[in-house]
Amino acid sequence: MTTFVVTVPGTFLDAPPEGAQEALVRALRPVDPQGTEFGEAEHLDILTVYEGTAAFSLRLEVAADTKAAAGESARDLVGQALHAAGIGPKSAPLGEPVITGIDAD
Repeated sequence: MTTFVVTVPGTFLDAPPEGAQEALVRALRPVDPQGTEFGEAEHLDILTVYEGTAAFSLRLEVAADTKAAAGESARDLVGQALHAAGIGPKSAPLGEPVITGIDAD
C-alpha cells in the first residue's frame, strides 16, 4: 500500500447550508494530508474555497495500491463527507480526482 495525497475539485452550485463547510472539514479530519511529509511541507488544507468563485477543492490522504484506486477512494470519501455535511451531490458536483503527492516511507 502507498499513501497518496489526492485533490478532489468541485463546485458549489447552491450555497452550502450554514456550518456545512466546517462539518465537511470535520468529517474529513481523519484523512487530513497534514499527517504526510508532503502535506506538512506544502501546508495543505483539507478544504480550499476559491475566493470570488463557487469552486472548491478537497485534499486528503488515501492509502491504496494504485493511483486509480486512490482516486476512487478519495472521491467516495468526499461524497460521504458532503452527504454528512448536508450537501447533496447535485448541489456540489465533483470533478476528477488528481494525485497531487505520493508519500514515500
